[in-house]
Amino acid sequence: MMDRPTRIGVQLSPQHVTMQQTIDAARRLEEMGVDAVFGWDHFFPLTGDPDGPHFEATAQLAAWAATTERVQLGPLVFCNSYRNPDLLADVARTIDHISNGRFIFGIGSGWFERDYLEYGYDFGTVGSRLNDLAASLPRIRARWEKLNPPPVGPMPILIGGKGEQKTLPMVAEHADIWHSFVGPDELPHKLDVLRRACEERGRDIAEIEISNGASVRGGVGGVALERLEALHGAGTRLFTIPLSGDDTPDGYDLDRVESFLRWRDGKSS
Repeated sequence: MMDRPTRIGVQLSPQHVTMQQTIDAARRLEEMGVDAVFGWDHFFPLTGDPDGPHFEATAQLAAWAATTERVQLGPLVFCNSYRNPDLLADVARTIDHISNGRFIFGIGSGWFERDYLEYGYDFGTVGSRLNDLAASLPRIRARWEKLNPPPVGPMPILIGGKGEQKTLPMVAEHADIWHSFVGPDELPHKLDVLRRACEERGRDIAEIEISNGASVRGGVGGVALERLEALHGAGTRLFTIPLSGDDTPDGYDLDRVESFLRWRDGKSS
């Protein structure tokens, strides 16, 4: 894990903003040199006016794929409950082709109850949603092998969550990237659990990129810098900055990303 390059991702939540603003922001972030641009998979805003402007994930990602050239992109994360797994595999394969192989397939079990209730999905329980995800992942991977044409290249699978009984074993089985909001004090224990799960499956944990969004809500400096360094020291290599359409009166606060890019570049110098 320690040999991996340090990377910066940005999550552009598609809330309180126009579609063109999300496209312009993705293109600007690519120009700035971020490594990955992520969306999310919800149907309503999570902050601010709960009935404010909002857009659907798969169409938004396809728009980003068509209007960028180099940056990786994907959802952080698709909700497994919202689409048939074979259909979701096909959607991801198609966006991967639009992007010429830059798509990261992020997926999780889902949690936002309003999405489920208003769109007619069974909310179930935390356990049932995780069980559904475990059943879907082999179907998704099998569908990629059947599709003609297949994905452009090996499509990285990112799994979000931190549960030790169900999520981390799924990460060990399927993921190329593990994303969580685990803090630096808890991360070494979670990595020990993940390492054991990998060993049980004949994998080396070094095959999995460790991704985190816990420490990057503000800018780089003070306590935030201490947390970044602690997470980095524990093995985190992909750090994702959340931006929302209501960050400023004009939309996303892209200037906040610059300090993280400078910090990243210092790690590779």
